[in-house]
Amino acid sequence: MATVIRLARFGAKKRPYYHVVVTDSRNARNSGNILEVVGKYDPMQPRDSEKRVILKLDEVKAWLAKGAKPSDRVYKFLVKAGLATAKPIPVQTKKHLQSEKTQMKIKDKADKLAKQAEEKAAAEAAAKAAAEAPAEAAAETVAE
Repeated sequence: MATVIRLARFGAKKRPYYHVVVTDSRNARNSGNILEVVGKYDPMQPRDSEKRVILKLDEVKAWLAKGAKPSDRVYKFLVKAGLATAKPIPVQTKKHLQSEKTQMKIKDKADKLAKQAEEKAAAEAAAKAAAEAPAEAAAETVAE
């Protein structure tokens, strides 16, 4: 029997409340054929509330040891409780990157701007040196 740990919905219309249950994977969500209730989840509570997710950790550990598979949402609860490790984020493909031609254009533009900045800095330094040189020459002529 393939057992799963998943949510079973209870509560009223537009006021959801879930039980974290262990059941056979072939059963419907609210079939009533559950093996054990191992926790509760109230999405109407604030995210930082202790009452939002309540798990019976010993029982969850026992069912995981027996081979029960948690659903995606329950897995997130287990990660937060420290019973499981977070799933790694998959490496994205390079489709979100720009084409090589566009990347080359951007690189060339950055190089051009850097070169212009260097030339401007060199011109300012030369102008500053030229401005200081006549002042020194004038100071020497006055001293004589």
